[in-house]
Amino acid sequence: MKQFLIFVKKEWLHIWRDRRTLFILIWMPVVQIILYGFALTNEVKNSNIAIFDQSRDVASLAISDEIAASRYFNLVKNVYSYKDIGATFRQGKIRMAIVFPQNFRNDLLHTNSAQIQLIADASDPNTANTLTNYAQSIINDYQQSLNQNQQLPYTIKAQVRMLYNPELKGAYSFVPGVMALVLMLVCTMMTSIAIVREKEMGTMEVILVSPLKPFRIIIAKAVPYLFVSLVNIITILLLSVYVLGVPIVGSLWLLMAESTLFTITSLSLGILISNGAKTQQSAMFTSMMSLFLPTLLFSGFLFPIENMPMPLQVISNVVPSKWFYIIIKDIMIKGLGFGAVWEETLILVGMTAILLGISIYKFKIRLA
Repeated sequence: MKQFLIFVKKEWLHIWRDRRTLFILIWMPVVQIILYGFALTNEVKNSNIAIFDQSRDVASLAISDEIAASRYFNLVKNVYSYKDIGATFRQGKIRMAIVFPQNFRNDLLHTNSAQIQLIADASDPNTANTLTNYAQSIINDYQQSLNQNQQLPYTIKAQVRMLYNPELKGAYSFVPGVMALVLMLVCTMMTSIAIVREKEMGTMEVILVSPLKPFRIIIAKAVPYLFVSLVNIITILLLSVYVLGVPIVGSLWLLMAESTLFTITSLSLGILISNGAKTQQSAMFTSMMSLFLPTLLFSGFLFPIENMPMPLQVISNVVPSKWFYIIIKDIMIKGLGFGAVWEETLILVGMTAILLGISIYKFKIRLA
């Protein structure tokens, strides 16, 4: 028994002295439960909406106030034409628009029937369905409050219009998300072992004495993987169009250019990981663990980012796949041009420049 306790004490000291293992055992579950608790939810709330009220009477204002007061919606603006609605959708500022026709209250009082139009961004069909159901529930509650003392009940009909994806195909949402996930993981993991592999094989010394500067060495490491990734992009797009039935509504050349940019960003991140890793296994583990969960949680294709607390929303801004997911949906599903995605493109360019700069800096230190 004494020997057994000695071995237990020995193993406990190993764990205590290995700070990484201690962190994984104690703090990783805490971090995961916090992330999952706030991020993993099917509830949709704080979704941005716009209201186009052509009537502005007591009834339309009352319904608008109830919708705006709901925790499910966040009224970002009142619009004054269908053109404004389309422009706001294209800018990605709203997920749904509510349209009240002229003489809404008069139609309700004199014909006992009136209509409200709900226009939703169905590029994410699950969210669109959920939001229209929330809105219809609030409208039905208002309708019931009017019918309490009415012999002939009032009827408010909600006319639902789904933009970009009228058939509500789930592939319209998952193809861009899976594309971002696959490119991020594959590109990063491929390049994460590029430099550390040379160290393990003992060929790093040959590279270090070559006349190439660190910048060119890093670029030379990434170029072959870039061409492999381009083949992956073409394959994914062909499968999306001809197997899954997801059309490319926007410019194919712009889509390829943005995908290439995201690939370069992912390769730059992989090179950075490879610079700091000591073994190929640690590089693969780091790239997998540090990118898989953030890409799933913070890209926006599985769980709406606006549902998360503000600190997590801020963290999502440093995840490259979030911006690529927005770009792919805008070009591939919505058919928008560069004018709609230039901000996201600039962010990816900035991330690429920063990651490459850090990689070159760390590589220079290793040369010294």
